[in-house]
Amino acid sequence: MQLYNKLSAKERAELIEKAGKDRLTLSFYQYAKISNPQEFRDQLFIVWHKLDVLGRIYVAQEGINGQLSLPADRFNEFKAHLDTIGFLKDIRLNIAVEQDNMSFLKLKVKVRNKIVADGLNDDTFDVTNKGVHVGAAKFNELIEDKNTVLVDMRNHYESEIGHFKNAVTPDVDTFRESLDIIEDDLKEHKEDKNLVMYCTGGIRCEKASAYFKHKGFKNVYQLEGGIIEYTRQIKEHQLENKFLGQNFVFDDRRAERISEDVIAQCHQCGEPFDIHTNCANDACHLLFIQCEKCKEEMNNCCSTNCKEIHALPYEEQKALRKGQGNSNDIFKKGRADHLPYKKDLRNIFDVLKEEKV
Repeated sequence: MQLYNKLSAKERAELIEKAGKDRLTLSFYQYAKISNPQEFRDQLFIVWHKLDVLGRIYVAQEGINGQLSLPADRFNEFKAHLDTIGFLKDIRLNIAVEQDNMSFLKLKVKVRNKIVADGLNDDTFDVTNKGVHVGAAKFNELIEDKNTVLVDMRNHYESEIGHFKNAVTPDVDTFRESLDIIEDDLKEHKEDKNLVMYCTGGIRCEKASAYFKHKGFKNVYQLEGGIIEYTRQIKEHQLENKFLGQNFVFDDRRAERISEDVIAQCHQCGEPFDIHTNCANDACHLLFIQCEKCKEEMNNCCSTNCKEIHALPYEEQKALRKGQGNSNDIFKKGRADHLPYKKDLRNIFDVLKEEKV
């Protein structure tokens, strides 16, 4: 059996459309010791392929991190399979706030060194000594405490379209960058402030909370299940929603609307807007925010130069890209001097200054 995808995204989309079944998008993670990640990966692919699971799953010696979709009528079979795996039995599954049958179009189960690219040496601190996990009600209480610093552990393009009220939103491209910035900015408050963190589904805070405790922070908290579980709990228990805007997600949905607030703006004209797109020029592919008016005017491109290239015949575009490579530079998310309306993010120094006013 071939343990990889044999269908293109277009072919898969056609099959999903033809099947006419509702699909569930969900995510989960678990830190656990996996002695043979490759063997575990192959076993998952065989079973999940039969269940018509699609998504992006990372497996490493430290555990598993999955974002996926599957036919809703096969959810119980999927859950039953998870329960046969010791460290995944009864695991919490974060069901997406908004569903889309096309959220994933391929099944990718990859073996990685880590399930989150944190850049940390786990041998230098106790990764099991994590912060206090709190649910939505306690979280709402904590973030109103004047002794709390609330930190968004996501990247700048995620927090730009949605974040919690009064949250610090570090202007970073990677999770690893934020760790040193937060530690340095709060080094004078390791004992007198509550350090409260959140992310999309909770996984980034698992490692971050242990890291900050290792660095001497005394009062470390993390939002259990992240923004996704928070949203479920506030709806179920009719709690006040303190999240503003959209929750960025790493699938074809791009985001889930948590509140009606639009806190971002089109990067090209400055009008209120909060939907990301990728530049249509394949040699650029920049992730940025573009309103419908600018999308029409710019043909879904981020610059006049990209618009001109995108208008060329496909073979000419390919010729221009030849030899250029796909370096990380061309995929920088929302980082471009020609985008005049990139939003400034709120840093820790701003929060501490506000407290003194």
